[in-house]
Amino acid sequence: VFALTRQGGHRSVSTAIATLVDIQNRFNDLLEQHYGIVGKVAGTYCWHPDDRDELSQEIVTQLWRSFPRYDEAQTFSTWMYRVALNVSISWVRRNSVRQRHMVPLDDDLYQVADSGNDPAEDERIAFLRDFIDKLDPLNRALMLLYLEERSYREIASILGITETNVATKISRLKQRVRRQNAEENGEGETRGTR
Repeated sequence: VFALTRQGGHRSVSTAIATLVDIQNRFNDLLEQHYGIVGKVAGTYCWHPDDRDELSQEIVTQLWRSFPRYDEAQTFSTWMYRVALNVSISWVRRNSVRQRHMVPLDDDLYQVADSGNDPAEDERIAFLRDFIDKLDPLNRALMLLYLEERSYREIASILGITETNVATKISRLKQRVRRQNAEENGEGETRGTR
């Protein structure tokens, strides 16, 4: 805006302000359409409501700061996940003391279909939530995106790793889930799930 003011006077300032308003409106529209991503990511990394609110605010702030660099060649949701996850991972690192006092995920964080009071299904969901709670920030992000049924290509783009790395990490996480589930069910380690 200042550069335009020096160059062209009042008309340039008016044009610059109108452009900024257009950019802000576009950002607000996109944010509103995809705000669920902010909630899911913040909820994956923070379980206390105040922490979730604080992290959500940090994510939105960084999205706004980064918006001028948003490349429309990728979908807004992919870019949004990438920014949100990077902010969240940094937030967890800065607040590692708080991380030691985490509580389990809220029941409504992941929109899981009603199991119809099926105790076995409820137990599997509780197991998976507990498993995710114990993951490091990168693997937690990977699981969130995998459970959101994002493609390996999109996950790779969001996390800044290769598709091969995504496939390898997901395969290893699946093995860990199977192994831990077998151990908790008294089956011990099974062949081929090291």
